[in-house]
Amino acid sequence: MRLHVGCAMWAHTPWQGRLLPHPLPPAERLRAYASWCNAVEGNTTFYATPSRATVESWARQTEPGFRFLVKLPKTVTHERRLHGAEEELQAFLEAIEPLGPRVDALWVQLPGSFGPAELGALAAFLRGLPGAYRYAVEVRHPAFFADARSERLLEGVLRAAGAEWVPFDTTVLFGRPPTSEAEREAWTRKPRLPRRSAALTGRPVVRYIGRDAATETIAGWAHWVDQVTEWLREGRSPTVFVHTPDNAEALTLARRFHEEVRTRVPQVEPLPEPVPAEPLTLF
Repeated sequence: MRLHVGCAMWAHTPWQGRLLPHPLPPAERLRAYASWCNAVEGNTTFYATPSRATVESWARQTEPGFRFLVKLPKTVTHERRLHGAEEELQAFLEAIEPLGPRVDALWVQLPGSFGPAELGALAAFLRGLPGAYRYAVEVRHPAFFADARSERLLEGVLRAAGAEWVPFDTTVLFGRPPTSEAEREAWTRKPRLPRRSAALTGRPVVRYIGRDAATETIAGWAHWVDQVTEWLREGRSPTVFVHTPDNAEALTLARRFHEEVRTRVPQVEPLPEPVPAEPLTLF
């Protein structure tokens, strides 16, 4: 039983010199982030498969208990729509191999146009994946949330593959009109879908986005504090990623979420102590 928390990235300009040391060479940035959180979303792999040397650096900067949710390349999920992308998929799998058990799950994020009619393609794709990894699927087509039959069919495909359904909870973001430029941009880019809370496996994954105001983000995650507490008491080991439109306070918020859950489930292992943002001095 373990709770992992993290953010959408490990390097973010508003964190530099305030939460994380600055300047830092690229080979040290993830190490500094990993003193705050014990998981991270691997969004960059969606746009380009990293070199094996780069991934080896990620492994060196993190402890064995750190977890990556690594997103499959868009060529596989969005351009080829899970068809005929064997070469791209193999190159990706070879590149991330150095992460070993640090891979919490490989993240299959599907486009909003990927609907129930394509579930056969998803089932075939999941069947063809290597058994060395866990898999987590994020869907954005409204039918999977509004139509009970489509929901059951997707759950059946995922259960057969031992894969998790990743909810992206945007209900707080869309709860009232945006009040900042970052919130306005998020309104144009994030999916507006109902909240989903059911876990299919022993290691559920949640993506939650709040507002730029920390107080609103904290108030809005009360549902997830309850749900994660329940999962932990059931013996599950969830991973929760905390986002805000500007992500300026995402690091501190992720730790705050972990602390709130840990007050209810004291057996949860504490997070590491963050490295100082500024070098220690004698005076």
